[in-house]
Amino acid sequence: MLELRNINFSAGGKHILKDTSLRISPGKFVAITGPNGSGKSTLAKIIMGIEKPDSGSIIYNGEDITELSVDQRARAGISFGFQQPVIFKGITVHKLLNLAARHELSVDEACNILATVGLCARSYLDREINSSLSGGELKRIEIASVITRGTKLTIFDEPEAGIDLWSFNSLIKVFNDMQQKLEGSIIVISHQERILNIADEIVLLTEGSIEKIIHRGESMESIMSAQACRKL
Repeated sequence: MLELRNINFSAGGKHILKDTSLRISPGKFVAITGPNGSGKSTLAKIIMGIEKPDSGSIIYNGEDITELSVDQRARAGISFGFQQPVIFKGITVHKLLNLAARHELSVDEACNILATVGLCARSYLDREINSSLSGGELKRIEIASVITRGTKLTIFDEPEAGIDLWSFNSLIKVFNDMQQKLEGSIIVISHQERILNIADEIVLLTEGSIEKIIHRGESMESIMSAQACRKL
């Protein structure tokens, strides 16, 4: 489904990604972890087209998408959930979900989607997506909009940030349901051990390079010790 070939990226005189190569197969849940500043979020943004690599290529479903814009990648079936949710003044939650679905959702349909991310659905539908919502509420609404798009490759940048334990438990279930229903792949940037535990593959990124990839069923000791020693 997705292949990154020798990706390099620099910013502010710092080499952030160094000849990074990664292959993600269809139907996989892949967690990318590593120390702060290792290039995880940058890698996610390069896949989405928010950032452009200095060199290297991105292959998606057999096509080179390296030069495609964010909109073009979205139309090709890639979606992205930001670490810091975007505020949409003047747009209600219901309208955002309609835009994500590309058709009008009934109240019940919209409520069901919001319920999957732990929101009391009906009370949120007519609320505007602005600063009156807490960071956790904004995060869950963004995740709901990503789910609604029904894309084949979904990228989440630290989706656990700003949500409580109950919502985090719901989030784990959401990831499993997405993978089963959409038959797509999910990439999650995360430090959370519980997210790593449900991943098919865990990619450890350190200092801009992939240090290790482990698969479901293999020991996570090396990953967890790497996190501990780097104080994630």
